[in-house]
Amino acid sequence: MRHGVEHVFGYPGAAVLPIYDEIFEQGDIKHYLVRHEQGAGHAAEGYARSTGKVGVMMVTSGPSVTNSITPLQDALMDSVPIVCLSGQVPTTLIGTDAFQECDTVEVTRSCTKHNFLVKHIDELAKTIHLAFRIATTERPGPVLVDMPKDVLFASGISVSPDNVSPLASYQPPMQGDQNEIRSAVALMAEARRPVIYTGGVVVNSGPQASRLLRELVDLTGFPVTSTLMGLGAYPATGPNWPRMAGEHGSHQANRAIEDCDLLIAIGAWFNNFHSSDAHAFSPRSKKIHVDIDATSINKHVAVDIGIQGDASYVLADMIRDWQLLSIVPDQKRLQSWWMQIDHWRARQSFSYERLTDAITPEHALERLYAVTKAHDPIITTEIDQRMRVA
Repeated sequence: MRHGVEHVFGYPGAAVLPIYDEIFEQGDIKHYLVRHEQGAGHAAEGYARSTGKVGVMMVTSGPSVTNSITPLQDALMDSVPIVCLSGQVPTTLIGTDAFQECDTVEVTRSCTKHNFLVKHIDELAKTIHLAFRIATTERPGPVLVDMPKDVLFASGISVSPDNVSPLASYQPPMQGDQNEIRSAVALMAEARRPVIYTGGVVVNSGPQASRLLRELVDLTGFPVTSTLMGLGAYPATGPNWPRMAGEHGSHQANRAIEDCDLLIAIGAWFNNFHSSDAHAFSPRSKKIHVDIDATSINKHVAVDIGIQGDASYVLADMIRDWQLLSIVPDQKRLQSWWMQIDHWRARQSFSYERLTDAITPEHALERLYAVTKAHDPIITTEIDQRMRVA
């Protein structure tokens, strides 16, 4: 309860029965039994995305852990904070090919932000606190704690989260380099065809980052688009929104990125879903890239200015430096750029032909919404033409 956990998604097994015994002895944490470990991971992801809290999943040893690889990898790629509690064979049997043993630390190393193997009960509380801290700080992600059965049966020392020191190996700066930010704002002031391009990091940074993004857009008058993961940081009904960019994005957003003279990427990673050819991505523009993860900067697309820092801090500094400019640029200089974007928008790239001999996905969604809108439905879509309705 020290981390505000109220819900756990799991599938029981022998190695984690000591935890289940404790869960059933209390009433503060509700356990949701899934039918497959992959479901536990995706449920924890959905919980984290919708609540802003850490999603917690629990699985037993061996094949139960390996069934969790897909949601762990998904959470890593999408920066979703989850903590996976996994059971393990007793410490005396590790490395002996015991029943339902696998090298969980090595198996999950590449699909977690960090993982732990707890070998002594006195390390368990400290490790759990660290797992929650690592999952939620800087770039969020999944953290796994592997717990041998004999450790779970033992009694040990509990410690407060306040008494646990963070890992020294991962403490990126929250504040961006001020010289780089000033240089970025100078480029923004000179731009005639700018585009702000946001990713999921802005969403993960919380409501403050989204508010600051909207403030920066209002100040500059720049168009703002996003990746799929960045949807929601700027309202889709906003006047400066040419819709989403990328493989499934709008014609006007993609053409704006292609023809802009300055691209300001905030928390977007330029993966192949949005830039399959890194050399051809926004080829005529200067590029600014803001990200909390230094390894993401210049990873796929070379940029002119890279700023490592939290999106909220960097956006606040950009707004400050923009307001401190000796001559604040007039938004009228962007008039021809907006006329060009509106020309591309006029193509109505999401319009479709209503067929008489077939049902298109677009038409199906329209009809589905028409007959369910009185119930305020939630309709979600996946990649390509797969669809889920709730």
